[in-house]
Amino acid sequence: MKDYFKYDYYRMTEEKYKKSIKSTCKLFFNHQIKFMYLWRKNSYKNSFITKLRIHRLTKKYGLEISTAASIGKGLYLGHPYNITVASGVVIGDNVNLHKGCTIGRENRGKREGVPKIGSMVSVGINSTVVGNITIGDDVMIAPNSFINIDIPSHSVVIGNPAQIHKKENATKSYVNFLV
Repeated sequence: MKDYFKYDYYRMTEEKYKKSIKSTCKLFFNHQIKFMYLWRKNSYKNSFITKLRIHRLTKKYGLEISTAASIGKGLYLGHPYNITVASGVVIGDNVNLHKGCTIGRENRGKREGVPKIGSMVSVGINSTVVGNITIGDDVMIAPNSFINIDIPSHSVVIGNPAQIHKKENATKSYVNFLV
């Protein structure tokens, strides 16, 4: 738990986590850092008090990240309001989630299930990723995109319906401070 949180902290603050007054202040005053700390703590050691604190932050900021989701190290929450991640979703390392994005379940049809997202992926503002699909590594999902198809690695995805554009280093300068 502590190692994964240290990676999240580094990605969100550009500083290494150490027990200091500055780090403690960021932990208490930045709601995205506080949320990820509690989320990681709950995934390591499930406690009623931690769940209550997560529930409070969920109601206050709209951060609805299921404790049954699997999230790799180095998650970055950019402008973290109204972010939704469904249970069962698998997210790789060094992933950026931005304001209003939804990563959710499709309940019927040939894509019934939840997405699997690779490493070094940036999910833009108000984007939606749904269904039993796979998002490859190094993928940039543009703001306001709707994704319900598989996306190969090294791609930029734009619009609704999703249009895929191949591009090497698609997330360069977007996904920073890699762990």
